[in-house]
Amino acid sequence: MSERNKILAGFALLAVLIIGGLSYILSRPTWTDTELTTLRTLWIGSLPPLTPDPSNQYGDDARAAEFGKQLFFDTRFSSNGEVACATCHIPEKGFQDGLPLAQGVGTTNRRAMPIAGTAYSPWMFWDGRKDSQWAQALGPLESPVEHGGSRTQYAHLIDENYRSEYEAIFGELPDLSDRTRFPEAAGPVDDPTVRAAWEAMSPADQKTVTQIYVNMGKAIAAYERLIMPGESRFDIYVQAALENDKKTMNSTLTTEELEGLRLFIGEANCTRCHNDPLFTDNSFHNTGVPAVENLPEDTGRTQGAQKVLTDEFNCLSSYSDAKPDQCSELNFMVAEGEELERAFKVPSLRNVTSRAPYMHAGQFTTLEAVLNHYNTAPAAPTGHSELEVLNLSERQIKSIIAFLYTLNSDISAP
Repeated sequence: MSERNKILAGFALLAVLIIGGLSYILSRPTWTDTELTTLRTLWIGSLPPLTPDPSNQYGDDARAAEFGKQLFFDTRFSSNGEVACATCHIPEKGFQDGLPLAQGVGTTNRRAMPIAGTAYSPWMFWDGRKDSQWAQALGPLESPVEHGGSRTQYAHLIDENYRSEYEAIFGELPDLSDRTRFPEAAGPVDDPTVRAAWEAMSPADQKTVTQIYVNMGKAIAAYERLIMPGESRFDIYVQAALENDKKTMNSTLTTEELEGLRLFIGEANCTRCHNDPLFTDNSFHNTGVPAVENLPEDTGRTQGAQKVLTDEFNCLSSYSDAKPDQCSELNFMVAEGEELERAFKVPSLRNVTSRAPYMHAGQFTTLEAVLNHYNTAPAAPTGHSELEVLNLSERQIKSIIAFLYTLNSDISAP
């Protein structure tokens, strides 16, 4: 090859590289100021410091958290000695169980919700029937299909196995040795024998046992407050975008993932419900999720709102450490209305790809099925669905799912 041809070939190669480079750069999405503002709101770096729970004075006590961790994994706190909180909230599975319906001593009517980040939520369970983590922890303990135990059973277990841990946090345990006053199994539950034993106790003794029971819940909540999602690839990308770090941006998310992100915050309107750093508005929405055959009718928030108002352990109860004016969520909650009918709590999307099946009773086995449901917006079984037909293409749906994988991260837990 002549010298002239070599020079021309070199220029041609350089042109190809320049054009290819420009094409690559131009193919990478740029973000408007408005879009960057939205991305910032979703970035885990925007998650504010966790404020104290006024209803739980032990919520940030390290000793209570350690005690609560022990209770969380102890299967003795159940009617058959085989069920613990960790039975349905398995650390290795993102603190859920991967089942369509939770399995305790029996089978429940709903899916076990993930725990990570719920310390930021004012409502617990799919219907929001509890307004704190400690109140939530107490519900399954007495449920006949979850732990299936009773208050005096748990009080005796604390007395016999955790006396020193309990007293170091909550003060001296009362004398529970008289089984005529404090039966082995007594509590305000559905079992007629156990309930009769409870009703035979004096109000003072009932209160003594209930306070021990409440303190168990507050210790478990102190542990659960520490369970948080970590930084994901999405968060690394957003931080880079906010700092205009093109190199990190270009090496962190793929073109398909970025297309999914753009759809997520734009055309697909996912941020209507999945917003803020935990990708949830912590509220309740009817999204037309189908009912499950052979399960009782589930009205969602309609039922949950009434339950939390009358809950024995809500923020305004005598067992709460909050002052009445610190219970604003409960004081000003919407308690009735058509918008509550079959509305269910929005779960966080962080680590969502590892949490199949989906929805409150595991109605959808894959994310493709979930996105197809949102795309077609079928009518709700009851009430009014908030969905609107999206008309997304199959490729767009795959892009959104690809983006959801960028939200995966390790979960921080003691």
